[in-house]
Amino acid sequence: MIARLFYAWERYLFDRTDDRVVRPFEWGLDWIGVNGHDSALPPDVVLADWARTALADSPRFFDAPPTDDYAWEPGSDGDPACAGTVSFPSVITTPHPENNTVYGRLFPAPRLKGGREDRRRAVVVLPQWNGDVEAHVGLSHLLARFGLNALRLSMPYHDRRMPPILNRADFIVSANLARTTQVCRQAVVDARRAVAWLAREGYERIGILGTSLGSCLAMLTAAHEPLIRVEALNHVSRYFADVVWEGLSTEHVRAGLDGHITLDRLRELWMPISPQAYVARVRDKKTLLVYARYDTTFPVHLSLDLVREFQRLDVPYELSVLPCGHYTTGLAPFKYLDGYILTKFLVKNL
Repeated sequence: MIARLFYAWERYLFDRTDDRVVRPFEWGLDWIGVNGHDSALPPDVVLADWARTALADSPRFFDAPPTDDYAWEPGSDGDPACAGTVSFPSVITTPHPENNTVYGRLFPAPRLKGGREDRRRAVVVLPQWNGDVEAHVGLSHLLARFGLNALRLSMPYHDRRMPPILNRADFIVSANLARTTQVCRQAVVDARRAVAWLAREGYERIGILGTSLGSCLAMLTAAHEPLIRVEALNHVSRYFADVVWEGLSTEHVRAGLDGHITLDRLRELWMPISPQAYVARVRDKKTLLVYARYDTTFPVHLSLDLVREFQRLDVPYELSVLPCGHYTTGLAPFKYLDGYILTKFLVKNL
């Protein structure tokens, strides 16, 4: 009875948004080029080879060359708890200028005795897919209150980075296969540049927190960024493709994929952005895995698959299970429980 209640509740919350668009299936080779391949080759062969190359040298794939082009704008940005906004150019240039600048709002921890800024601990915060400009701001406030400086990033094609042609962040998860990989890759290298800025500003111990899509991208970032010590992954799955294929929130994306590709092939092509490929690379991190017992967006068996992969590779982790679904995680009282679990872990381990 409880499960049926939550499944119906999740569907109700999902149905409140009616602006989802079924976009056409595309291989998206214009987002990666042919990389020296014969232009007569089938596009899935080109994409598969590109994915294998990315996996074979993922540090290069997710490389974030240093930049000095950081701009700091002090001020509350409408929120007195916000110290200001850092902006910097993305590593990856896309066809949409709005998306090529990254923004991070800093929510500082309380000052130390004597009025000095507390720069001992900082957390990069990656919100969920289609989170608006206020997504995870409340969580950032909570982190700051407990002594963790929180840098809340705008992800690619979200809030200030969304071009006028969109009303949802469709370009980061869509039936355009190469674009999805490239934009998720962009999110990872953007987060790495945010970590570099924190280190440059004197923050000593750095962690990362992500929710839903942000959780996947946070793990990829932690796997390739040596400055990150701790990762809190809020809603998890082993494979990127399986969530899109089975999840409630991506039904419209699945509709664009149907008839054009199998799940096995999609899993192969999206492996460079799947946590499965990088579990062994987070062995030296403190990791929290969180899933929701009645999740229909990240189906529970997909979350358990990732937990079992951590176990199989003997990679240390902590696990928390929320007594709710995916959308209901954002509602009281579950959001308070989730915030408590995430904050407690980060405070303890960072």
